[in-house]
Amino acid sequence: MAAYDEIADWYEEEFLRAQPVNPGAEALRGLLGEGSGVCLELGCGTGVHAGLVRELGWTPVGVDLSGGMLRHARARLPIARADAARLPIRDSSVAAVVAVLVHTDMPAYFAVLREVARVLRPDGVFVHVGVHPCFCGGFADRGDPAAVVVRPGYLDGHWTKESWTDQGIRDKVGATHWPLPELLNGFLDAGLTLDRFAEAGTPLPIVLAARAHAR
Repeated sequence: MAAYDEIADWYEEEFLRAQPVNPGAEALRGLLGEGSGVCLELGCGTGVHAGLVRELGWTPVGVDLSGGMLRHARARLPIARADAARLPIRDSSVAAVVAVLVHTDMPAYFAVLREVARVLRPDGVFVHVGVHPCFCGGFADRGDPAAVVVRPGYLDGHWTKESWTDQGIRDKVGATHWPLPELLNGFLDAGLTLDRFAEAGTPLPIVLAARAHAR
């Protein structure tokens, strides 16, 4: 992904260092839980979640389209450059799959969910940790740390670079937004059964996370 190739060094060296807390870590830990076997991370970026996945007992493996991001990730976990919507992985072969704060970067995310259902073992688990559809988007202004201003646009469902800040990622590479029902229906349509949910972030959630398994 050329857009992420261009910002990979900034993301690793400036953006991540400016984040005092990883907003997805709490939800990932709680929903993935302890386990063993390969845990495939879709859109692994620079591999910043590999340590947590490994701490829980899993063996992290990452895939991403951006060679620039993978250049940083290779020191943190085994990687492959691949399209998450066309995974080079056998059916029913992976113990766990995670997607952390990437679904808005994947316009074909519903095809990605179908791939998750295909590669998961019958007893496997999928954890989606994403920006919260209701409170994060081109319609949401988080400039006031005590409140979130939500403007019209939530139901539009579109790709945009509109953002309340020029210090983040959206204004640089854009993002796709799906309203909550469309996103959750995408899991069901892909053949996944939703098990549990979590939210994280204050004063209103930054993250909506879900755990699912293949039917």
